[in-house]
Amino acid sequence: MRRLLVILTFVLALGLENVALAEVQWRETNREVQGKSWNDPRTSDGVQIYGSNGTITIVTPKRITVRVYTILGQMVSQATLQPGTSELRLNSRGIFLVRIGSLTQKVAI
Repeated sequence: MRRLLVILTFVLALGLENVALAEVQWRETNREVQGKSWNDPRTSDGVQIYGSNGTITIVTPKRITVRVYTILGQMVSQATLQPGTSELRLNSRGIFLVRIGSLTQKVAI
């Protein structure tokens, strides 16, 4: 019985996480990004990835397709970003996987 309760609690927690992340959208911004990129832009075609204060920020010199996943592998967002700076504000904190082409980067927010 106790084991069933633990499993049920875990499943419900995953479901609530999906609801919290379901309404996220990328938006373009002109905000200056400060700090160090999570990846080396010299090895990622100039793409810079930042994470702080509940937001993932990507600076890209070209059009890219980006996918963001939870650490459990659930897709949070998929979008095509135009050159410039774009932000994704998430309703939860944690570690996320950002995938751009063959580049996959962990981002903690």
